[in-house]
Amino acid sequence: MKKIFLTAVLSVVVVLTSCKTDEQYENLNRDPKNPTQVAADFLFNSATKSLIDQMTQINVNRNSFRFFAQYSTTTTYTEEPNFDLVTRTIPGYHWSEMYRDVLLDLQTSKENALADTELSGAEQTARASQAEVLMVYTFQQMVDTWGDIPYSEALSDVTLPKYDDAATIYSDLISRLTAAIPGLSGSGYSSADQLYGGNSAAWVKFANSLLIRIGNRLVDVNPSLAQSTIEAGYSGGAFTSNADNATVQYEGTTPNTNPVWVDIVQSGRADHLPANTIVDFMNNLDDPRRAQYFDDNLGAGVYMGGNFGTIASFPLHSHFGDAIYEPTNPASLLDFAEVSFYLAEAAVEGWSVGGTAEEHYNNGIAASFDYWGASDLAAFMANPDVAWATAPGTDKEKIGNQLWVAMYNRGFEGFTAWRRYDTPTLQLPVDSGNPLPYRYTYPIDEQNLNGTNWEAASAAIGGDSQQTKVFWDVN
Repeated sequence: MKKIFLTAVLSVVVVLTSCKTDEQYENLNRDPKNPTQVAADFLFNSATKSLIDQMTQINVNRNSFRFFAQYSTTTTYTEEPNFDLVTRTIPGYHWSEMYRDVLLDLQTSKENALADTELSGAEQTARASQAEVLMVYTFQQMVDTWGDIPYSEALSDVTLPKYDDAATIYSDLISRLTAAIPGLSGSGYSSADQLYGGNSAAWVKFANSLLIRIGNRLVDVNPSLAQSTIEAGYSGGAFTSNADNATVQYEGTTPNTNPVWVDIVQSGRADHLPANTIVDFMNNLDDPRRAQYFDDNLGAGVYMGGNFGTIASFPLHSHFGDAIYEPTNPASLLDFAEVSFYLAEAAVEGWSVGGTAEEHYNNGIAASFDYWGASDLAAFMANPDVAWATAPGTDKEKIGNQLWVAMYNRGFEGFTAWRRYDTPTLQLPVDSGNPLPYRYTYPIDEQNLNGTNWEAASAAIGGDSQQTKVFWDVN
């Protein structure tokens, strides 16, 4: 795929990436033929698509999380699998996409919905609450990507916003999400809601499941808050099957196709392969999901990933499975498998989440098999290296291993599973031997244009390095 070097362009939009001014934002959305306020449903729809597209991307210019999780490697460009993100300023792209194209649009959609006098008060609240849930989702993702970020002064008229403490942001996100849930009633957005089509009950499950995810991140640093947050999400009604997943169904025609299809199939590229890290791990377990995750281009039952962090031959290694190459392949922000593994850990801690750790662990694996249409679940669950009672490692290592496998095709959550559970063992990239990353570094434009606040944030987190861990990653 084409290399895009973002330098001066980002300098122009840096203010938009972490805050806003009325004139700048209005200019982005002004239709010269119809000079009126942008409709809330348009902004909500656009923000949702920007969020799901960015989290799903495989483009080496835009998203390196599949490399961080070691699900993928490359046949051409090796900078990103060797954890060089500066050449193409990937952190800057992610930063601007999240602040400018997701959070700003969601914030303005809330304001416009609440000002829409044609809606009832309940419908105004429902729409604003849906936007609030996605804003919490996005801010949490950004904290998990960088650590301290602009928050209290972001999305305001402050030109050079300060960075807020990541743990403090987390506490506020829990409060915001808890406050938003009662407002998720009525239809809210309908046709503009790509996730649930205005189904308020589904939004409540999504929000409660997001509470569980946020609480899970806090287990090792603030167990009391983790427990209360996870138990609140569970008792409030979280996901109970794949039917509840926060999923966008892509379409067969542009511009609504899956971005992976755009980056690989439509572009006619053969740049990406499954990495040997994930392939070897699944080979060792004789995991039936290999038939869905990977192609059988090497012969039935033969799967071989490319060596991570060096150029791999496309014809001589396994390719991605057929579903991943489909333009209509759906993508999820949060799913039942993920939530089940978080509940399994909560059960290990003895918290009130219904069922045992083994039951939730089994639910997570079964949900992954169901999502991918994989067969032979019973045989896999009976494998002594998989079964809860006999699988090697601690309870958390068992959970972490299977969560990491289940998050394949969701690179950021796979990377985060590895950070949270410190398993499985990832490898150093072949070409450089660079150390494994724990976060994105801050965008170069933040260093250049918001230098004072960048310096303060860098000092607060222990240095703006890929090896600096976010606040919840203490093991």
